[in-house]
Amino acid sequence: MTTTDQSVLVLEDGSHFVGHPFGAPVTAAGEVVFNTSMTGYQEICSDPSYHGQMVVLTYPLIGNYGVAALDDQSRRPWVAALIVRECYDDFSNWQAEGSLHAYLGAHGVPGLAGIDTRALTRRLRTKGTMRAVLARWEGAAALADLVARARAVTALSEQSLVAEASLPAPVTLPPLGGGGDDPPGRLYPRRVALVDCGLKQNIANSLRRRGVEVVVLPYSASIADVRALDPHGVVLSNGPGDPAVLEGVVRLARDLLEARRPLLGICLGHQILGQGIGATTSRLKFGHHGGNHPVRDLTTGRAHITSQNHEFQVDAATVPAGSGFFISHVNLNDGSVEGLAHREWPVFSVQYHPEGAPGPQDNQYVFDRFIEMMIR
Repeated sequence: MTTTDQSVLVLEDGSHFVGHPFGAPVTAAGEVVFNTSMTGYQEICSDPSYHGQMVVLTYPLIGNYGVAALDDQSRRPWVAALIVRECYDDFSNWQAEGSLHAYLGAHGVPGLAGIDTRALTRRLRTKGTMRAVLARWEGAAALADLVARARAVTALSEQSLVAEASLPAPVTLPPLGGGGDDPPGRLYPRRVALVDCGLKQNIANSLRRRGVEVVVLPYSASIADVRALDPHGVVLSNGPGDPAVLEGVVRLARDLLEARRPLLGICLGHQILGQGIGATTSRLKFGHHGGNHPVRDLTTGRAHITSQNHEFQVDAATVPAGSGFFISHVNLNDGSVEGLAHREWPVFSVQYHPEGAPGPQDNQYVFDRFIEMMIR
């Protein structure tokens, strides 16, 4: 799409990128990260893990297959803004229900197109994630004020991102049965409590397609709330922000460990489990965002290509010795922790996204492994 209007992205280091607006005509502020996926822009926009962040897509042509409700990963898009090389409005897809431009506009999310996303990505790859402001371009005279506003953007760890992304009350989702990319004929009549820290829909669907009833609980759920459901297992979901500020969910993870419930942590849930066992977490200089991150399973030696979206990590050196927990997976790019497991208890976690959406479906086996723990 083309327009004569101009907007500008101004980063905290003083650099700026002038392009054309799309989506909603509003100002946005947040951290800027880049995602290397070639498809899945709607799933990326609706992933609550991106709450508080502006996403740069490195693939240059975005919007060409439109948007469809079945691809949404949450009840609305959560990105603060979407930044692309070219936003294509003349979409073509038999499932499409509208354009990306209209989708973002309807939800109040601004976009920026027509900039050198390659140059922006190289800057972020060199300097790390930066804060920024996206606003209407009013000339160079306004840049100093925009730089100051970018530098004043509130850090992720100081925002109530999980509280905003989590559902406020429990929701029960019935089994879907087999199908899709999941192994046929493997249906387990079980109930899973899924703690919503910023849940992606395909996590719930990946369980439901295996015949599991899923009860989604808000992030504020207590161990009493979980026990009242008498679930066969508990999943701590993905989500946005800093795990170190989520004291309530970390306390729940500790209580679940004491109860010896089968427990799976995914992404932020993995970091919460790390905090729960006494490890620390820290921010990565270069977050992981994309659908092609290589991870090695240290128990089998196999490498997996994974979908990832996170800014924080469990600090490897702080996993308590003698606790029974060990590092089960590592990232082959930077060596960061990608999984934890206990030597005896039915507990494990992965930093990557086994549900994909967008990304490879090869790691759906994680859900099989979790369910098999519940039926032993």
